[in-house]
Amino acid sequence: MERFVSIETYEQWRTEARRLLGAGIAPSDVHFSTLDEQPTLFADTESVSKTARANVTVPKSFLEIAQTVACHQSPVRWELLYRTLWRLTHNEPALLQMVTDDDVHELHQMKKAVTRDVHKMKAFVRFRRVASALEETYVAWHRPDHRIVSLAAPFFARRFKAMNWSIFTPIESVVWDQQTLRYGAGVPASEVSDEDSLESLWKTYYASIFNPARVKVAMMKREMPVRHWQTLPEASIIQDLLDDAPQRVADMIERNEGFADTATKFLPPQPDLDSLASAVNCCEACDLHQFATQAVFGEGPRDAKIVLVGEQPGDREDIAGKPFVGPAGELLDRAFAELEIGRDEVYITNVVKHFKFTQRGKRRLHKKPNSREIYACRPWLEAELAAIQPHTLVCLGATPAQALIGRDFRITASRGVVQATEWCQRTIATWHPAAILRMPDAARKEQMFQEFVGDLAKANAQ
Repeated sequence: MERFVSIETYEQWRTEARRLLGAGIAPSDVHFSTLDEQPTLFADTESVSKTARANVTVPKSFLEIAQTVACHQSPVRWELLYRTLWRLTHNEPALLQMVTDDDVHELHQMKKAVTRDVHKMKAFVRFRRVASALEETYVAWHRPDHRIVSLAAPFFARRFKAMNWSIFTPIESVVWDQQTLRYGAGVPASEVSDEDSLESLWKTYYASIFNPARVKVAMMKREMPVRHWQTLPEASIIQDLLDDAPQRVADMIERNEGFADTATKFLPPQPDLDSLASAVNCCEACDLHQFATQAVFGEGPRDAKIVLVGEQPGDREDIAGKPFVGPAGELLDRAFAELEIGRDEVYITNVVKHFKFTQRGKRRLHKKPNSREIYACRPWLEAELAAIQPHTLVCLGATPAQALIGRDFRITASRGVVQATEWCQRTIATWHPAAILRMPDAARKEQMFQEFVGDLAKANAQ
């Protein structure tokens, strides 16, 4: 016979679940609901509250997941939790380790959704000072997807410990009096005052730190959904800031806050590889030309199917005037040999054409180029890629990957992934040979080399 149990909180569910287990009631025989649901005419509402509680042991990880999933808005969460609990206590103790199980997968998806919602609440809540209050008080209104106020409130109590504040949502609310968190019912946005004497000051500050050169509208809207904008004071000026972004970037460049000089004016009128190679030694777009022996241009066939892009020439390359002829080049040749790729079949170049170094006695030690130098030298690389139009583009290390794929690219996270870019439909990033050589652990060094060879093999696949 079906049991009908009304549940509102995790604590209530935990108590009722233990009693249901004690009574031996299977998941198929119980229906959980919240107070706003009505039992069906044929449901048995007999209480199990007098049944002895089951004395069971479940993994601590399940209790942690359950506390989070209980905040999800899905009406099936209580049944899902009880069904999982039943299975854990009925001959499936390792259930949570089966990530492909439907119930376990759904639990983790719910947990992820709640956790993400908590993160967004921490990011998007903006307090407004209530001018009419007898003592300084702040209020905020937020629209979460789930019942997460109890999960997020302790964070605000720690962060704003010396403030009196309240956070209201359509579902629930919380009040902090500098000592205790008190929870209550939700309220509509219309009941929360929109007065804030600090709001204009915050907008001025936000506008001053807004960096138009780093704006990615799609990513911004993904991380800060438009539905939250009405609760953010700065949201009212975001569109104006976006509209002004192109001009602000241009102004930054003119003021030399960005990168005023680039190599564009040193490029030949109708650039091909030969004219580019001849012109590059005249480049004075950044200060590196003052210290390097010479510019090191790319090398390889003009119809190369594969272009490899490194960071910059090293000491040996600076002297020889050719890319990848030092220790890193020797390791690259070793990888080519394993794959039976001739070095004369590929085009090899660098993002920056002059060697940047720090002098230590008689030694010149590699120093990573900064963003200004990379930006200044970028036209040379763009002209090379435009002339060759490779089938596959390989970025050797983080510097070329971030220059060609995007600033947020991380080798450790996306190495070996083939993706389309502005420069080539098949762009892939892998370890820089120098990074492999610097690895002190022999086993890890060999592993990185094999990964490097595998990525080059993927690039060479036609």
